Amino acid sequence: MELEVRHLRAVCAIADTGSLHKAARQLGMSQPSLTTQLRRIEDSLGGRLFARERTGCRPTPLGRVLLSRARPLVTEMRELVAEARAAAARADDGPDLRIGSTASRAIPGWLRRLRARHAQARPSIQTDVSADALVRLVADGQLDVAFVHEVEGSPLHLPPGLAHRVLMEREPQFVSLAADHPAAARTTVRLADLAGDQWMIDPTVDGERSGLLRMLREAGLTPRILHGDYLTAATLVATGDVVTVCQPTSRGRPDMAVRPLEGDPLGVRLLLVGRTEAELGRAYADLEAAYWEAAGESAEYRAWLRRHPQAA
Repeated sequence: MELEVRHLRAVCAIADTGSLHKAARQLGMSQPSLTTQLRRIEDSLGGRLFARERTGCRPTPLGRVLLSRARPLVTEMRELVAEARAAAARADDGPDLRIGSTASRAIPGWLRRLRARHAQARPSIQTDVSADALVRLVADGQLDVAFVHEVEGSPLHLPPGLAHRVLMEREPQFVSLAADHPAAARTTVRLADLAGDQWMIDPTVDGERSGLLRMLREAGLTPRILHGDYLTAATLVATGDVVTVCQPTSRGRPDMAVRPLEGDPLGVRLLLVGRTEAELGRAYADLEAAYWEAAGESAEYRAWLRRHPQAA
């Protein structure tokens, strides 16, 4: 077996993330497929590249040797592909402003402003639950900028050479619960008031599961945690079956309340990531305006911001 660039990318991704699971998600493949590919690479080289430990994957001495040569090659190939795709996009007169985003109520307003400001740009949008995946698309030249959420305790891996701006250093995460839940009568919900509730989390969203577990552990709670997508979660919240963490721009409904958590125990950093400062400059002001527009449409978030003017 001859090593190809895709094999080197896989080895670098495993080293960067320290996890076969995270690396597979970053590469857009299944974990079993990545495990098989790694085994073939190791068989070809005649030695193990990673030691599989309880805390993750750690490069062996052979792995460190390969990585020292692989990283520059992968970076150079990524830059070459990015340049080629950018040239192809210009030649085809395709959309010249390609944006990505994790879930956010700011997206419609952002697109509206970009289209009004850059009439010839025809902005395109790609959404993903994985902030790391979007950042990788920016690094690979498939997106110009990406608006992403970085959960406390789970820092994003920003490849060298990318630029970024911080929209909000720490956005508090709220909780959504049934409108008739006893805690919904409070202006601010205490985690202790939710001790008997089940929580639902989407495990595919980078950092959210670990962030939720840390928050609950520090509060001395060990509730049952269900996995599911947030569309399903909203339905189960309304029926009182679960509670969930939610963005503060979320809006309540007649059957569902959105409330801040006492002490703001969980936060995320909001970033706009781009390949160049120039591309960030084209998109940041419109994103900022769209975000605060969405914030103003949430009564609970408006009230929180009045109590915490330093956060804005």
